[in-house]
Amino acid sequence: MTNSSSPLEQLHNAIKKQNPFNKELVVKKQNVWKEAFPDVASINAHASDAVFDAVQQVRTGQRQVIGITIKAEKGLGKSHLLSRVRHQLQAEGGAWFVYMTDYNDLNRIKPEFLKTLALSLKEVGSQGVTQWQELATDLANETTKKPYNSQQLVNVFPNVLAKNPKVISQLTDKVLELKSDIDNPDLIRAILWTLSKQHAPYAINWLSGKSLSQKKADEMELPNDSEDEKDAFDITCQILDLISDYNPLVVCFDQLDGIECNDIGFTRAQVIASLGTDLYSSLKQGVLLTAIYPDTWTHQIRALPLDDAVVDRIGERVVELNYLNSEQIIDLVSLWLKAFYTQNKLTPPQQVYPFTEETLKELGKQRPTARRVLKWCQTNWGLANGQQVSPHRSPINPVSSAYNNEIKNIDNDEYMEDDPQLTNAIKFCLNQLIGQIVAGVTIEKIEAPVKPKNKYLGVKILGKQDGKTVKIGIAVIQTSSSNSVTAGLSHLGNYKKYDLTRGCLVRSKPISPNAKKAQESLNNLKAQGGKLVDLKTEDVKPLIAIRSVYDSREDYELSEEQIKDFISNTKLAIDNRLLRKILSAPSVEITEEAVDEEA
Repeated sequence: MTNSSSPLEQLHNAIKKQNPFNKELVVKKQNVWKEAFPDVASINAHASDAVFDAVQQVRTGQRQVIGITIKAEKGLGKSHLLSRVRHQLQAEGGAWFVYMTDYNDLNRIKPEFLKTLALSLKEVGSQGVTQWQELATDLANETTKKPYNSQQLVNVFPNVLAKNPKVISQLTDKVLELKSDIDNPDLIRAILWTLSKQHAPYAINWLSGKSLSQKKADEMELPNDSEDEKDAFDITCQILDLISDYNPLVVCFDQLDGIECNDIGFTRAQVIASLGTDLYSSLKQGVLLTAIYPDTWTHQIRALPLDDAVVDRIGERVVELNYLNSEQIIDLVSLWLKAFYTQNKLTPPQQVYPFTEETLKELGKQRPTARRVLKWCQTNWGLANGQQVSPHRSPINPVSSAYNNEIKNIDNDEYMEDDPQLTNAIKFCLNQLIGQIVAGVTIEKIEAPVKPKNKYLGVKILGKQDGKTVKIGIAVIQTSSSNSVTAGLSHLGNYKKYDLTRGCLVRSKPISPNAKKAQESLNNLKAQGGKLVDLKTEDVKPLIAIRSVYDSREDYELSEEQIKDFISNTKLAIDNRLLRKILSAPSVEITEEAVDEEA
């Protein structure tokens, strides 16, 4: 032991008390946007350098758009690399950042991307405000010729708005005089509204393609337009044009290796490759990053019709991630341990204590991934003499650990407004109940999508109740627009068209008494034995979390059987209140508590 190291007894007590590697090692969306994993800059430095070189080439006008495909096997650090790019851009500026990892409706991928674009720009950029607010500041500064920084303008804007309620309209008109290529004044108006903290959430919802309550839409002078896919991509392209006037955009596609397909048989990766090709043609200043497994690239992307056109765009440059060498393993382990010893105000005798550099170098000969190294440390954590630390509690079920990690990373505000994600979570858990009796219904089959295809009914349950066939259609409709609710209810109440015996509207907000048509449609549904089920965060959150575990099962190194056993043993699905309410016979009590809105 060196003279400067802490006494062995103190070190050993800390080692016995806590295993710093005892955490989930899968990078999630929240790690990309907010709390990052410890980052060793030398690991895959060639890949991040390639990204920042591309950003610089775009910024300096050498190139307009560059497509980079990052190929790597599981655990080599694709998502971690994207997290590094995000956090460096946030620290240093130079480009805005968009990150897509949720693909809830492959049949409507362009509206899904618009939503991702809007939510990504909602994240804080390099100036301490959201990326939307940075863009709004650029627009305002260009019209007023005043060099406000974004933080200053956001801070003073409430007073400006209070003194001049017409300021948004005035700024919108001035921007349109300068931006003759923008044919949608409402788009400019919505972006400028993000400068007002009070109005920003509504503006971002509108920008993401959602309808507002009519009262709020009237207040902000924003129309409740159609939710057509073509309109969504037109808005996307105009937002990209605006961004390109001020900053390059880095667009990242991650988690592409799902097995689901759209209605015409294209996989998740193929759908996104096609979207990336369209974006490549639409961007004026940007870098497209696609993170993918080599097998997926070879067997899915290269199998696309016109694959050369796709590859020449999103795969213009291909970067492969490397396995770790011995020195990088030592750097990685010492970085994690540095945080542990700093937290405990201790100094170890050497940087990887209680491990030895010789042991870690030997591990390096196996060419492991970073995740494999950290799992090895998790398993072999103990005293330097080889004595393993006795656990203070029983080992945690690996599915439970993954589930808790997903619960922790769920963004309540985001998912409660995401109809496709909510629908998919309900569908996934209902599928785990086939053959079982829930709330008096024997579930025989889950049909999704519902035929004939429509955008409102997401799931259909087929089963038996009291010896009779039941066919329950489910529509999750969270929009605040009474017109959209009315349209959804008209489909849900059309039992003949969709071959239903019961319709179930799932919604967290009550329908306003002033929304006459929506109320009439709801009453028609109830008259046919249908119902409205109150959607509560605490009921649906477990469903979303366990579906996320299933989608990321390869990263968590879990089997389908393990996940199904967990769902069965914990009764996560069969005892879920939301699922039981959906399946139970209609009752007069519809909702308990919710915030009153337009619809």
